[in-house]
Amino acid sequence: MSVTNSSTIARKPHHTVAAPAWRVPAADLLRPPAYFRWKVILDRTLAALLLAPGLPMIALMVLLVRLTSRGPSIFRQVRVGQRGRKFKMYKIRTMRHDAEAASGPVWTQARDPRITLVGRVLRKFHLDELPQLLNVLKGEMSLIGPRPERPEFVHVLAEAIPGYLNRLAVPPGVTGLAQVNLPPDTDLDSVRRKLALDCEYIRRAGPWLDIRLFSGTLLRIFKVPERWLLPVLGLRRKVTIPAIPEGVSSGENGNGSDHAPATPTSVLIQAAGDPAKGDGDPSSHRHRRSKHLRGYGSVKPR
Repeated sequence: MSVTNSSTIARKPHHTVAAPAWRVPAADLLRPPAYFRWKVILDRTLAALLLAPGLPMIALMVLLVRLTSRGPSIFRQVRVGQRGRKFKMYKIRTMRHDAEAASGPVWTQARDPRITLVGRVLRKFHLDELPQLLNVLKGEMSLIGPRPERPEFVHVLAEAIPGYLNRLAVPPGVTGLAQVNLPPDTDLDSVRRKLALDCEYIRRAGPWLDIRLFSGTLLRIFKVPERWLLPVLGLRRKVTIPAIPEGVSSGENGNGSDHAPATPTSVLIQAAGDPAKGDGDPSSHRHRRSKHLRGYGSVKPR
């Protein structure tokens, strides 16, 4: 799908960009190290061990959510996995059951009014992610890796950000280098920063890095201050990205408002000034991919 006039899209505030079915050839992506060939065995083993104490906690959270809000307790959402494969990711529901009935797909905002009281507690300690151990056990996710995005956003971000599909070279993770360093996505620049860290992880992944990321994630759950946690574990990264090209909006959400949630449409509008557009199929972006992301961000330890 090509973007010819952002005002045309803007007249449809709840327009949802169709998410096509597609697969990304491995040859078009970053080449992961050999470590990923046997990492899946380690992931599934650890997920099975963690589910032993995790299942009673999940059952308790399911009961709390069911008693305090309407709707199902386990939230299933379609995400994009390795090489573009779609799968259903599990989470404990932390929002109203009709959170996107009016808006369609949107990124979560700071102090999002759709989040329930119990949901705020679960999100604070990242406990809502615990059911994703089931996705790891099924081989759809890894414990460590780039976070899986929704197909509606992947479709748009692949058009807007060169090299974005490189993050699909490996299975998505429950946590990752980008997650321990950066806040949730809010606009194109935040996605570009995380992309740089995701690609850094794919290039440098190994047992020692995974152990540090797993340990750092556990300590963050217990609210150990990040200002010394990340440097001690050697995980702090400084990400530098180039300025946004002329004609592309630098607003928080691409629709001129610093408070409205980012939707696939608003991201399209933000990127509408970018002349490098394709037809919506990731295979049409091969000419814009960079296996080393030259010019799209640099990562330095700090």
